[in-house]
Amino acid sequence: MKKMLKVLLPCLMCLSFLCAGSVFAGDTIVIKGSTTVLPVAQASAEAYMKINPGVNISISGGGSGNGIKAMIDGSTDIANASRFIKGKELKLATEKGIYPVPHRVAIDAIVPIIHPENPVNALTIEQMSLIYQGKIKNWKEVGGKDKQIVVVSRDTSSGTYEVWAKKVLHKAKVTPRAQLQASNGAIVQVISKNSYAIGYIGLGYLNRSVKAIKVNGIEATVQTALSGTYPIARPLFMFTNGWPKGTVSDFINFVVGPQGQEIVKKEGFVPLY
Repeated sequence: MKKMLKVLLPCLMCLSFLCAGSVFAGDTIVIKGSTTVLPVAQASAEAYMKINPGVNISISGGGSGNGIKAMIDGSTDIANASRFIKGKELKLATEKGIYPVPHRVAIDAIVPIIHPENPVNALTIEQMSLIYQGKIKNWKEVGGKDKQIVVVSRDTSSGTYEVWAKKVLHKAKVTPRAQLQASNGAIVQVISKNSYAIGYIGLGYLNRSVKAIKVNGIEATVQTALSGTYPIARPLFMFTNGWPKGTVSDFINFVVGPQGQEIVKKEGFVPLY
């Protein structure tokens, strides 16, 4: 009997693993949350649905906080987040019988951006902190023109804002004069049209309509983010309620696998390996 169990146990474990990753026709996956993770999720979903035409994946943004809230409420299968779950969110989740599991899917750098015509090329963490607190108000104080700085920030539901607040502001408050935007794309739009504005975005949203500036003399690149030398780098996550099963498990395995990580790289973010 013991010998039979020794033989059967590995087989049962393999069968359990295969079942956990099985894809079923007609399955629907709902994904909500971070706008930073959104391009990776959308491109991965498109590629995954081509391979699995019977699966439908619905994706929306709204910010990391809203994604995690949707997971706790049971209205999403996957919560995209550009930050780790907060203690109070974890407490609320467990009180409702939800057990969040993080899946790291990419690495990102938060890049401060300005208009291409702005002559400033680099700022220190301290300078950006003072700018965002409203204590440095003119570009001439940091080597630019004698023009007032227009501060553009993400709203508080954003995971990007949470990381910026921790690593740049050191938990100080953003100036009440700041223009708050709901997404990375919205910040790019604002900065591209205002010669004296400053904002911050995920590396994957960087394009020619804006100019990235160095932080502490270090440029945000795939290499500096992966090595940790760039000072405002962070992992990107997909959270699930418990360990994922079925099609959700299969999709996450796809994202962290070779094909998914190629998509991460193509979308301008940093692959895990």
